[in-house]
Amino acid sequence: MRTSKTKAQSPKSNSAAPQSVASASAKGAAVILELRLYVAGQTPKSLIALRNLKKICDEHLQGRYRLHVIDLVKTPQLAQDDQILAIPTLVRNLPQPIRKIIGDLSDTQRVLVGLNLRPQANPRES
Repeated sequence: MRTSKTKAQSPKSNSAAPQSVASASAKGAAVILELRLYVAGQTPKSLIALRNLKKICDEHLQGRYRLHVIDLVKTPQLAQDDQILAIPTLVRNLPQPIRKIIGDLSDTQRVLVGLNLRPQANPRES
């Protein structure tokens, strides 16, 4: 089930300093997220994670991402690249730093914070 989906061209930024996706988006910069979703075949949890991720990307990234789905049943050696210990796992490779989210991605707010698309809520405000 190794599929590769390209939703946008690579960014043309010469910026040396890393910036958050949210701040770059606010400035109008075209930040492209490089995402890898590691799954294990067509298991219910893997399918749910893929469906949830596609929904999040469609609603919050509007074509500013590249998604690679990596099926570890077919290519288990690829788990070593990103040090995958559990599945499903979402890895954001770009922009740096690398971020990982484990699970079925059903908690949209947690995924957005994990991808650095939304600031974390202040615990005092809750």
